Amino acid sequence: MNISTDYQVTKGELTAKVILVTGANRGFGRAMTLDLAKAGATVIMLGRDLGSLESVYDEVTDLGYQEPVLYPLDLEGATPEHYEQLQANILEQFDQLDGLIHNAGIIGTMMPIEQYDIKLWYSTMQINVNAVFMLTQFLIPVLNKSSDARVLFLSSSVGRSARAYWGAYGVSKFAIEGLSKTLSEELEKTNIKVNSIDPKRMRTKMRQTAYPAENAENNPTPESISPAIVYLMGKQAKSLNGEQLTLEG
Repeated sequence: MNISTDYQVTKGELTAKVILVTGANRGFGRAMTLDLAKAGATVIMLGRDLGSLESVYDEVTDLGYQEPVLYPLDLEGATPEHYEQLQANILEQFDQLDGLIHNAGIIGTMMPIEQYDIKLWYSTMQINVNAVFMLTQFLIPVLNKSSDARVLFLSSSVGRSARAYWGAYGVSKFAIEGLSKTLSEELEKTNIKVNSIDPKRMRTKMRQTAYPAENAENNPTPESISPAIVYLMGKQAKSLNGEQLTLEG
């Protein structure tokens, strides 16, 4: 299902919403954070680098948008205890969570499975799949306290149609698609809607790593497509559940 990137963000349309974004400190996560805050949502900015989180925080507040909350956490090294503490902190500060956007991820390396570095495989799967599972599991009870909650998994075309040499990243995105679909079935009778989304090509460092020879200027910026995420967190998209979404400019 295609979702247009032409959506116009309206100030205040997500007022009183609390939305957690992983990898909020750069790239698409930064762009989403700015648009969600512009729409009035309180964004819990989760990322491993406090300095870059603070930089985006300053951008948001300097623009006069809703003040976000910083939550430094390294997904590769995070344990269940870390996620349990996050759950407790959100419940103490906000009572509920209205959105969870799984944006953080690493690309690993491009090479045949036969030659793939085992340590890098583990690291990629830890960040892209295992951390996503644990974070989701601990935050479902907090999402259940919302009358209209969303979980959005950032996917990729290589997680929907296999492509050689994409290694752990491609496999991790297939896993994310399975997790998203399974969770949408399990939560079908709740107020939590679950979808995956392929944002397609963007002018990001991850894209540049995957396609070093292409002209990045031909790719849309994260800021040009992130308004669609506000749409997906809003009342207009309330009926969407269990969908494989694709952003279309």
